[in-house]
Amino acid sequence: MNYLAHLYLSGNNNEIKIGNFIADHVKGSAITKYSGNVLAGIRLHRLIDTFTDQHPLVAKSNERLRPDFRKYAPVISDVYFDHFLAKNWSKFHHLPLEEYSANSYLLMRSNSELLPERAMHMLEFMESQDWLSNYATIEGMKKALTGLSKRTRFESNMENAHYFLEKNYDAFEKEFNLFFNDIRLYVAALNELAMKNDR
Repeated sequence: MNYLAHLYLSGNNNEIKIGNFIADHVKGSAITKYSGNVLAGIRLHRLIDTFTDQHPLVAKSNERLRPDFRKYAPVISDVYFDHFLAKNWSKFHHLPLEEYSANSYLLMRSNSELLPERAMHMLEFMESQDWLSNYATIEGMKKALTGLSKRTRFESNMENAHYFLEKNYDAFEKEFNLFFNDIRLYVAALNELAMKNDR
């Protein structure tokens, strides 16, 4: 799952959203700096990633990508899935995507003291280029994937991954729809368990 999906799956709790957003930039003992719902958000992010990595439908998407993109297949499928979420956003959330995206950027900037330096640096690019909203279009996908390709240590071919999506669009969209239903149920079950433990 990529940034938009992680934010969406965080629900309405702002601290959980922040923790989920920064999770990839919180390494090793740095996690001890966080507590409460921010820490819960970091942990939720990692549970979502584990569920995603082990899901057979995600594995199917990755295997389709692997011959052309090798080890970068999971990175690309994450971005593809954010595209399908963004494209169909009105099915999942009452706010327009542009408003939800703007609110998310504002939330992170307003809590910059909680963001690791790398997360803050990334937020500057994310907001200036409006990654979250632009995932909804193929052109936006192209820009995101081209940007990722420039930051990889090895040849990734990600700058061409939007062509691969267009050629296999229906298959990836079907896998996203089935998978996203599963992960929403999974997160709902985690939330229900957390509520029971808090009683």
